[in-house]
Amino acid sequence: MKFRVAREVLADAVAWTARSLPPRPSVPVLAGILLEVDGSQLSVSGFDYEVSARAEVDVQATESGRALVPGRLLAEITRALPPHPVDITAEGPRLAISCGNARFSLPTLPVEDYPSLPSMPSSAGTVDSDVFAEAVGQVAVAAGRDDTLPMLTGVRLEIENDLVTLAATDRYRLAVREFAWRPDTPGLSAAVLVPARTLADAARTLTSGPEITLSLSSGGSGEGILGLSGKDRQTTTRLLDAEFVKYRAIMPTESHANAVLPVGLFTDAAKRVALVAERGTPLRCEFTPGQVTLRAGGTDDEGQAEERCDVEFEGESLTIGFNPTFLLDGLAAVHTSRARMDFTSPLKPAVLSGVEEPATDDEAEARPAERPGSYRYLIMPVRLPG
Repeated sequence: MKFRVAREVLADAVAWTARSLPPRPSVPVLAGILLEVDGSQLSVSGFDYEVSARAEVDVQATESGRALVPGRLLAEITRALPPHPVDITAEGPRLAISCGNARFSLPTLPVEDYPSLPSMPSSAGTVDSDVFAEAVGQVAVAAGRDDTLPMLTGVRLEIENDLVTLAATDRYRLAVREFAWRPDTPGLSAAVLVPARTLADAARTLTSGPEITLSLSSGGSGEGILGLSGKDRQTTTRLLDAEFVKYRAIMPTESHANAVLPVGLFTDAAKRVALVAERGTPLRCEFTPGQVTLRAGGTDDEGQAEERCDVEFEGESLTIGFNPTFLLDGLAAVHTSRARMDFTSPLKPAVLSGVEEPATDDEAEARPAERPGSYRYLIMPVRLPG
């Protein structure tokens, strides 16, 4: 194997693939990145039996072949190379890298022991890459991080014809986002549970092209695979074999009071007041007509803080407590300048959603109308002392 490639192109492909490498591989070869040259194309691949990543770049090749190289070391080297073309040659059990005046010689791993990457499932449809990245980011924030409860570490992905619904929960908050996409087959219906961290990373890094292709396969129990592909890159992940909660039954269907918040001002105020909140103590929110008063702390041996913020409020005044981190996560995810919070009672979940500003005539023509309630963030209240 012998080829020349632009340093920036190689470094970008290797860095993207290295993100999927396991931090503690079960066998040494899974720490490797597979380089394969066929004709004028180089593929850079990684696989750990759960997640696969593959990037393709154009090269000037004089000899085809394949080599398995320590992945994280290769990523560090390619990132540090000088801004010159890179020449790479596989010489027996070593890989030679030459760039400008820099020379490296790396040991290779036994390529014959490396597992075959899974085939990309059949295409299900496409979605705008920026829409998909935003939607996944909004929902994944609510996913659990406790691997002993796998059903809570995933994002539920539901497809019903031209509508995709994403949902995630850690039992203390629930995020749901809907968006339109372009299915390959009319009337398509599917529901899968995707590892949240893998989905979030893929959605965030597959934005170089205008759209992402979603591919689905379902073998036996626990053998389903989700494939995501964008411009010159593709990744697959094994689906979670767990039953997701019936989240639609959790979402309140009525509201007894609501507040419209200026997201920027309210977020800044909440961050300041939360500075004195000890770990596990709530941020107290007292809603009255025209304003909300935020309070934290209160005992003699801890700090205290209070700040008022103007809001639009309808309904009976109420006082409710929230985990400040969970509240701030929801405010950061709505992506609008104003947010609406709906309440039923101080001890029942509140629902946060974005308030869309009226579009100008030009904006209305340039973009399709969003479905109402396309993003909802449910947050469980914290019982206040006293």
